[in-house]
Amino acid sequence: MNEVKRRFLLNALKMFDLGLIVVSFGLATVLLVHSYKGVSLGGFLAMRVKLSNCVIFAIALVLCNGVFSLCGLYQSRRLSTRLAETKDILRATTLATLCMALIAAVFSVIMITPRFLVLFWIISSMSVLASRFLLQYWLGQVRRHGRNLRYLLVLGTNSRAIKFVRKIESVPERGYELLGFVDENWAGLEDFKATNYKLACDFAGLSEFLRRNVVDEVAIYLPLRSFYEHAAQVAALCEQHGIVMRFASDIFGLKTARSRTEEFEGDHHIAAYTAVRDGWPMLIKRVLDVAISSILIVLLAPLFAVVALLIKFSSDGPIFFNQERLGLNKRRFLIHKFRTMVPNAEEMMAALEDQNEVSGPVFKIKNDPRVTPIGKFVRRTSIDELPQLFNILKGDMSFVGPRPLPARDYAGFNEDWQRRRFSVRPGITCLWQVNGRSAIPFEQWMRLDLQYMDEWSLWLDLKILARTIPAVLKGSGAA
Repeated sequence: MNEVKRRFLLNALKMFDLGLIVVSFGLATVLLVHSYKGVSLGGFLAMRVKLSNCVIFAIALVLCNGVFSLCGLYQSRRLSTRLAETKDILRATTLATLCMALIAAVFSVIMITPRFLVLFWIISSMSVLASRFLLQYWLGQVRRHGRNLRYLLVLGTNSRAIKFVRKIESVPERGYELLGFVDENWAGLEDFKATNYKLACDFAGLSEFLRRNVVDEVAIYLPLRSFYEHAAQVAALCEQHGIVMRFASDIFGLKTARSRTEEFEGDHHIAAYTAVRDGWPMLIKRVLDVAISSILIVLLAPLFAVVALLIKFSSDGPIFFNQERLGLNKRRFLIHKFRTMVPNAEEMMAALEDQNEVSGPVFKIKNDPRVTPIGKFVRRTSIDELPQLFNILKGDMSFVGPRPLPARDYAGFNEDWQRRRFSVRPGITCLWQVNGRSAIPFEQWMRLDLQYMDEWSLWLDLKILARTIPAVLKGSGAA
């Protein structure tokens, strides 16, 4: 009966969301029509609706429903935070808006303009967010009064198990009722008894406890190494009873790595990762990289030609400087730059090592004697970096990301934590560039790269790009 009720409520929520999409579409249309001079709302509503328009709108609703499902809006949200749910909702409404734009392009829907899409996104985002927050508030009040509860049993009495339970109990709106803990008699049991939590049973009595009590979920917090067989037996027992199992994915005590579940050939795996690997933000970032780099290459073609001629006729040697650098997960690629030094600059480096002005394995000299007269201007204005637009187009680099380093510099790394910067695609600019570039120490540079990775978002990329422009104009830290 509960499963039937759950499915009914879930379908009702889906229908309600589709209703919000319809209302958002209607309000965006009304606001758009109202803003046009000479077009009355009554005249617009009096227009005949074609069958083909109804079919197109039905396709849009089906796509929106699919997008909402893929973004996890119909999964259980008991343990989810407001921030996580907000992100999922905004991701769903953004993708739904992009679906609308795609439909407009495919079916030539004149009415769906960029202005309409902005209005639709704002209205749909606000309405879905408001409805979800009201729903969560109502569910929280219901659970506070002892209804819609989930009965939880915790396997293990160590500090991690107790910390998990205290987090659950700190938010009663989540609707969890603790049945107790399951464990054997061990050295730390006296410390557990001081917490006044109840020991429901031992391992031997667990099977009987599950038979005689209402148990919705079992949280497994046994040490993996010494209690693997016990945990496996409990998992098999929960599977037989159809009880939800919950366990911390951070079984190795990793500090910064996040985890996700993946399915391969019918088997499920937990993948731990530290950098943003995929998802719609990374897809949007790549699309923007390709689009913007393509446009800039076309627009800056005259500047490319002028700089190439100046380099060609002012000094001997090639126009471009191509050097092997380390990219994503230390993949090697050739970075392209306008040549700013004499042709044998790399051979001269050994003789100039004692003049290196920065700490760590990198090599920088403010008044480098190898730089040509034209090269000084090109480097100060960062024009020498422009050929890297082709690296972005090829996928070796991005606009924003840790700077790709030569193999020589990488060989000088002496701390493994510094190497995590190579787990994302390198870029033309990053936090290092907008915080002083060559003027800051090597270790701070590495920490800024890791800070960028840990705090990454599309908005952070936009802020870094916005700060890069004045930094380049001032030539701050350029070398």
